Amino acid sequence: MTNQDGMKLLDPALYATGGPPHEFLAELRQNAPVSRFEIDRVEPFWAITRHADITSISKQPDKFLSGPGITLAPADQVGEDVPGFSSMRVVISMDPPEHRDVRKVASPWFTPRSVGRIDGAVELSAKQLVDALAKNPERHADFATQIAIKHPLRILATALGIPEEQEGKILELSNRLFAPDDEELGGGTQPEDFAELGQEFVKLFLPIIQNRRENPTEDLASVLANGQINGAPMGPMETLGYYLIVFNAGHDTTKNALAGGIRALVEHPEQFQKLRRDPSLIPSAVEEILRWTSPVNYMKRTAAEEVVVNGQKIPKGEALVMFYASGNRDEDVFENPFSFDIERKPNPHIAFGYGEHFCMGAHFARRSIAAIVRELVQRVEGWELTADPEWIKASFVVGLKHLPVRYQIAS
Repeated sequence: MTNQDGMKLLDPALYATGGPPHEFLAELRQNAPVSRFEIDRVEPFWAITRHADITSISKQPDKFLSGPGITLAPADQVGEDVPGFSSMRVVISMDPPEHRDVRKVASPWFTPRSVGRIDGAVELSAKQLVDALAKNPERHADFATQIAIKHPLRILATALGIPEEQEGKILELSNRLFAPDDEELGGGTQPEDFAELGQEFVKLFLPIIQNRRENPTEDLASVLANGQINGAPMGPMETLGYYLIVFNAGHDTTKNALAGGIRALVEHPEQFQKLRRDPSLIPSAVEEILRWTSPVNYMKRTAAEEVVVNGQKIPKGEALVMFYASGNRDEDVFENPFSFDIERKPNPHIAFGYGEHFCMGAHFARRSIAAIVRELVQRVEGWELTADPEWIKASFVVGLKHLPVRYQIAS
C-alpha cells in the first residue's frame, strides 16, 4: 500500500473534510483486510478492517498488547513516553493481569444497577437542555455545542467532583488532548504542548483527589480517590490516570455519538418519525447510533509474538490498528451496513470495543444518549440542517464539532 493510502486512514485533515474514509475501508475489507502501511508521520502498522479479525484480536490480550500504546506513535518517537503524561498510568493502556486488577477499582460503579443511581441527574440534564431549545425564539441551534457537548459534560463533571465553574476548563483540556491538530479546539502537537497539558490535568484533579480522601462520598470521584489494588491503596499516578481516562474517554466518545446520532436522525426523517410514533424503539436506536458513529475510530495493539491474522503473518513487535469504524460497517456482519436503521437486529457493533478492554462506561453512555433522544423525540416536531456539519480535525476519536439545525419544537 502507498504512503497516500495510509494517510487516508490517519490524516486528521482528511477526517476534517468528511469523517472516516468509509469507501476506502470497504475496499480494504473486500480486497486486503489485513494490510501493512508505512507512512512518514507514524510508525508502520497493519490495518485490521474486518469485524471478525477485530473481535479475535480483542479476545487475545496476551498476544496483542495495549501496554506499548493504544494510538500510533510519531515515527521518530516510537517507544518514547508522551511528555506530561508519561507518569500517569491509564487502565486502557494496561495488559493482564494488571489491567484486570486496576479495572476492578471502578467497574462496580459502572454496572447497570450502580449507574441507575444517577438516572435522575441524566434525565434532568436532558430535559434542561431541550427546555433551552424550546425557549430559544430563533428555533435555531448548534446541536453539537449546545446539546451533545453539554450533556455528558455536566454528568461526568458531577460524578468526578469537578465544580461547575471549572467545566469550561476541563472541556478545553479534553479538546486539546483529543483534537490537538484542530485549529479551533486543539492546543498544538509539539512535546511542550502535551507537557503543559499534562500539568494542567494534574493541577485540576489533585485537589479533588485530596478532598475525596478526606471527605469520601459515594460518587465516582471518591471511588477512584480511595481505590485499592490487591488490598493496597492505588498509586497516585494510577489514580490520576483513572480520572484522566474516565472523564476524557467518557465525555468525548459520548458527545461525538450524540452529535452524529442527532445528525443521522435529522437526515433520516423516516427513522425519526418512526421513533416519535414508537419510543419503545429508543434502545435499539441508541445501538444503531453507536454503530453508525463509531466515535473511537481505531485502537492499536502490538504483537507480543509472531502471529497470524486472517492468513497474514505479522512479526513480533509490530503494530496492528483495529478500525472499529470499518468493523461496524462490515458487509459480512451487517445487512445493508450503509443504511441507518433504528430497528436493526441483531446489531453486534463494536463501538465499545470487545473482549478484555470492552468499555466499562458502556451503560453510562447508553443511558446518556437515550435520555437526550427521548427528550428530542417527545418534543421536536421537525428539523433540518441549515449548513454542512463540521468534523473535528482528528482521526482517533472522531465526530462533529458543529451541527447547525433549524427546528420546530413543542414547549
